[in-house]
Amino acid sequence: MTREMGAALRRIQVGSALSAFGLGFTVPYLYVYVAQVRDLGAGTAGVVLAVFAMAALAVLPFTGRVIDRRGPLSVLVVASGTASVGAVALGLSSGVTSSVLSAAVLGAGTAVMQPALATMLVRCSDASTRTRVFAMQFFLQNLGLGVGGLVGGQLVDVGQPSSFTVLFLIEAAMFVVLGVVAATVRMPHAPSALATGTAAPRSGLRVLLSHRAMVQLCVLGFVIFFACYGQFESGLAAYGTEAAGIAPSTLGVALAANTAVIVLAQFVVLRLVERRRRSRVIAWVGLIWAFAWIVAGYAGLGHGSQTMATAAMISTYALFGLGEAMLSPTVAPLVADLAPEAMVGQYNSAFALVKQLALAVGPAVGGPMGASLHGPYIVTFVLFSLGISVLALKLGRRLTAVQDNPSLASVPSRVVAVSLPESEPATAPATAH
Repeated sequence: MTREMGAALRRIQVGSALSAFGLGFTVPYLYVYVAQVRDLGAGTAGVVLAVFAMAALAVLPFTGRVIDRRGPLSVLVVASGTASVGAVALGLSSGVTSSVLSAAVLGAGTAVMQPALATMLVRCSDASTRTRVFAMQFFLQNLGLGVGGLVGGQLVDVGQPSSFTVLFLIEAAMFVVLGVVAATVRMPHAPSALATGTAAPRSGLRVLLSHRAMVQLCVLGFVIFFACYGQFESGLAAYGTEAAGIAPSTLGVALAANTAVIVLAQFVVLRLVERRRRSRVIAWVGLIWAFAWIVAGYAGLGHGSQTMATAAMISTYALFGLGEAMLSPTVAPLVADLAPEAMVGQYNSAFALVKQLALAVGPAVGGPMGASLHGPYIVTFVLFSLGISVLALKLGRRLTAVQDNPSLASVPSRVVAVSLPESEPATAPATAH
């Protein structure tokens, strides 16, 4: 890695962490803010949360092509500015219409930021560093979210709407900081479509869908996000309170345990997995999560004491955190390594869209099941977790040796031995600039 790439990476990571810190101030309290503080009711709060998610689904299909044509830096600056405007507007909103529109702007801005950041990290890394780069981003973002949520919880007062307005203004300021930091980044020479005069493929979606390894990775990603992240604040929370009988406040402790495991274990885990095959690491995550769901089953369906049930639920969230720490240096870098040089933004955006779909479907399916169908809920997600292992091993058979284990690469590469879509001729991997 050159000094220029290292300096760019440090600024990108700092900006990413600060934006996560800002999100942590508001995301845990968005429902309470709309429903109780602004007194707009649970129905409106649900609509605001849904619009926040749906805005991401609306913009992500178009984000990738813009990133590849205009470059991730300009897209990130615009997205951070948009998110900042949405945060300020939501913090000042007191009516239904203004709250819904503000949530749409905020959701769209934050959604576009993620693939733009991911593409910038790809452009500033190579095969030998990319695994650690994405692990560091995941670590810093979780740390930022955790610290932001903790500090925000000390500032809010349900009886004082102005205290929530302060939170949204802090969030907006963090997005501005991200935009400013991004604008000062000197990106290493990278072949964006406009800069090189080689436009991205006209039918990017067709190219992506013909790339069987990427399609399999998207299916695997959907199952991963559906079986874990899509259950945290919906099905698993409902199951914990209804079946296991834990107090709602204990869910906060469980989420804190999840974050603590990620923060404390990330770099220990990284040393263990960075020289191992990615497909097998992901398969191990499926087994760990299957065990986590079995532990959750004991909490709600076993006959232990309330103390044991509480400990089991907290352990479930902690085991999920261990799996997340194993995924961060494997899945996101693999998306980048599969992407053709001119389509890195589109591949990152496609995977972000898959994640968002899973986060939308997960609560809709898991929430009702976790609240009332306790046994079937646990069995369903044990099977989904085992499905992660099966899909990961199948994906491994489609990857080249270097894609599956980048430590085997003898020459640093911006795109590691790309497994090209079947419609494209095979080419040698591009070397880093």
